Amino acid sequence: YGKDQSYNAPVSEYAAFAYCTALNHLIKDRKTHSQIGDTTLVYWAETGEETYPDVFGNVLETPPDAETQIKGIFKKIEEGKPLDVEGIQLDTTFFILGLSPNAARLSVRFFLQNTFGYFLKNLDKHQRRLAIVKPSYEENQYLSTWRLLNETVNQKSRDKTPSSQMAGAVTRAILQNTLYPVSLYNGVMIRIRAEQGNSKISWRRAAMIKAYLLKKYENSNQVIKGSLRMSLNEETNDKPYVLGRLFAILEDVQETASPGIKATIRDRYFNAACATPAVVFPTLLKLYSSHIKKIGINRKGVQINFQKQIGAIMDKLELENNEAFPKRLSLDEQGAFQLGYYHQIQKRFEKKDKGEEK
Repeated sequence: YGKDQSYNAPVSEYAAFAYCTALNHLIKDRKTHSQIGDTTLVYWAETGEETYPDVFGNVLETPPDAETQIKGIFKKIEEGKPLDVEGIQLDTTFFILGLSPNAARLSVRFFLQNTFGYFLKNLDKHQRRLAIVKPSYEENQYLSTWRLLNETVNQKSRDKTPSSQMAGAVTRAILQNTLYPVSLYNGVMIRIRAEQGNSKISWRRAAMIKAYLLKKYENSNQVIKGSLRMSLNEETNDKPYVLGRLFAILEDVQETASPGIKATIRDRYFNAACATPAVVFPTLLKLYSSHIKKIGINRKGVQINFQKQIGAIMDKLELENNEAFPKRLSLDEQGAFQLGYYHQIQKRFEKKDKGEEK
């Protein structure tokens, strides 16, 4: 038609006024929008009832004061029963708009339309994939998306904002129950390699690793699935997972032999052990020999207990070409290693907590 620039897709003044007014109204109301990184989610029901976005916002952001309600909603969803919320119909059409700033304009990250129940079911599946044993001091039951994204950011840096593209991609994957973006997994792995101390593998990072791998391998029969449990799996023979458990026990032996030690094998060897086990574990076992002898001087029972644990772990490492340790682990296998380490550490703390209670 010979039209160019804005004239090839004209919008009437009335239409522009209508959608701008509607968007401003939704963004102004706290119950109809959420912020995830620099992505703004705006959501509403076709019926216009305020109950829908209010419930959806709570399930999405998982505030501590709404966890009881969220738990009840997820239970009803899993049982296929109607929600105990007045006026809520799961087959009601629901809309979700994802917006991000782009210079002086807005970019539409995504626009989703489906039933209200469809989005709630996907949020439930996401939280079930994230479910993992947590430290005893952790009170929150659920992990919100923005906290998940924060695990990919260096908290000591000046800019603590997660990648805008990642935020949009992760949110869309959760809402549509598709594969999580690789950038989320890689971001967490980078932070694990970069950081030291107890924050190296937090429960949030472990939960994200589990969720990512669980979704990736949900239709597969790979051995790695034995690693993707909520808590320690002592039965699986998945080698990367077993190696992670072994590393955690070796660290426990070192800390028992030298109480109050400032730098453990985790600080010096963890990253290398995770990537190239065959290079590092022979050295760790030599250190273990000296540590276990030191423990046996005054604590014979503790020494025997550790020896039994190490023996049981070593039995699970089947020999390949006379080598118990693989030369290199893939990125997914490194995630299994880290899960094994995290689960074993939490098992140790769980025993200590029970001992204190007694």
